[in-house]
Amino acid sequence: MIHKTAIISETSKIANKVEIGPYSTIGPNVTIGNNTKIHSHVNIDGNTSIGSGNEIFPFASIGTPPQDLKYKGEKNSLVIGDNNKLREYVNINPGTEQGGGTTKIGNDNLFMVYCHIAHDCNILNNIVLANNVQVGGHVTIYDNAIVGGSCAIHQFSRIGESSMVGGMTGVLSDIIPYGLSLGNRNNLVGLNLIGLRRARISNENIKIMQQAYEIIFKNENFRSNINNLSSEVKNNEFVNKIITFINSDKKRPISLPENNK
Repeated sequence: MIHKTAIISETSKIANKVEIGPYSTIGPNVTIGNNTKIHSHVNIDGNTSIGSGNEIFPFASIGTPPQDLKYKGEKNSLVIGDNNKLREYVNINPGTEQGGGTTKIGNDNLFMVYCHIAHDCNILNNIVLANNVQVGGHVTIYDNAIVGGSCAIHQFSRIGESSMVGGMTGVLSDIIPYGLSLGNRNNLVGLNLIGLRRARISNENIKIMQQAYEIIFKNENFRSNINNLSSEVKNNEFVNKIITFINSDKKRPISLPENNK
């Protein structure tokens, strides 16, 4: 059902069973998939593709130009997957030429009130951004991560799979998969044990991960400390994800325990 006060461009592509509420506006290059519900006063513009089963709440602004002084009107896009919930006042910008031109949002994510996702981000699946999380440009957030309220994430940061960021944290350095990071400027304070147990990861695997964590982060030489892990620990599937994350971009700073800095 499309409310009579909604303004829908004739060239937009709206699938079946899409609800669009009062006073919402849909731009000419927007595509919206089946069973998506758009509440009142939502603005969707730009080259924006939205999948199926999404719900977008009032006063969200989706697909408007990047807040980047380098952006000069070049072609860009925003791609949003399926079954996401975008709460009130969420703002998501498309990409820039310097970042590949596309901002990507995966599936089954919850972005709470006042979240901002800047240009060229890659937000994967089953992620929770609590209220007022501000995500800078070129950030990647991997599956199942949780970011606490009022966090600010610096551009180009990486937040690993199943990690958690405590509320009101300034994220300046990358967070390993399964890590727990918090502080005025983020420090690693251990593994996200609650998240691991909720994910039903076995106690045996958690013990191996804790063993690896203690060895890797016993001092500031965390990359070389990886060589001290036994082959059994290195080959654990969860530990291997941590090692791969650390080694995949050696130019990026990694969040470390405070006493290792």
